[in-house]
Amino acid sequence: MLPYAIFVDTSADIDKTVLQDNEAELVPMEYTVGEDMRTCRQMEDEDLLRRFYEGQRHGDLTHTSQVTPAAYAEAFEPALKAGRDVLYIALSSGLTHTMDSCMLAIRDLKKKYPDATVYPVDSLGGTGGMGLLTERAFANRKSGMTVQENQQDLLAARHRICHIFMVEDLMYLKRGGRVSATTAVIGTMLNVKPILVIDEEGKLITVAKKRGVKSAQREILKRFEETFDPSIGKRVYVLHADCADHARELADLLCKNPSNPEIVMMMLGPILGAHVGPGMFAAAFFGDRHAICRSDA
Repeated sequence: MLPYAIFVDTSADIDKTVLQDNEAELVPMEYTVGEDMRTCRQMEDEDLLRRFYEGQRHGDLTHTSQVTPAAYAEAFEPALKAGRDVLYIALSSGLTHTMDSCMLAIRDLKKKYPDATVYPVDSLGGTGGMGLLTERAFANRKSGMTVQENQQDLLAARHRICHIFMVEDLMYLKRGGRVSATTAVIGTMLNVKPILVIDEEGKLITVAKKRGVKSAQREILKRFEETFDPSIGKRVYVLHADCADHARELADLLCKNPSNPEIVMMMLGPILGAHVGPGMFAAAFFGDRHAICRSDA
């Protein structure tokens, strides 16, 4: 048996082979499509994700629900009951309040299982950035790090993960309160593509606005070349919301970097996909997070 369990919630996007090889535990998250409540329990297959994004294109309204303390307790309890500590990697507290629910669950579980502990890590990120952090957690455990050492390493490493992406339809961000209705309407009419990052506090900010997909890809490439740090890790997640051609073009551009980045291309899962809509593409990698937040918007 492994010395402690590593959990991550299903807002993360992680290479499935890495998950299978490292006995990962996933915290389910709920989302709705129209009136249909669904539970995401795994890295979903591409057929389901294509139907999800196609539904959005045809007018399906999508939302997510906060993980409850009870749901966290249900996920963590089997490991704690077996006497195993838990390391948990969570979606950014700057994007959701689920960390508050997690801390409530940890408080109650500690009373019930005083000999085992949950060690939370607020990723200050999401999607492929959480994938990178989870991969690092697996490697740390394999190298012999204790759960406490692993937690401290991840709390430091999270500040070196960059997330940058383009959205196709501003209306999804408008529904989530990220942009105004006026900005969304005018931006859509002018074919403006906002370039967004997750900042150092784990919040979503716009750093540039570009006219068209090609210009957006070049902006992401430029910021990647300015901030990528392969000395920390060469893995780069390229995510997309059912726009594989655009994501592949971006991946081809990133691959030309002389540091030979290791590209993992995946479809974005439904939890964050519910908020950005189809046509989004993104890159997540280790680098200078402060520098990538420079705003030209």
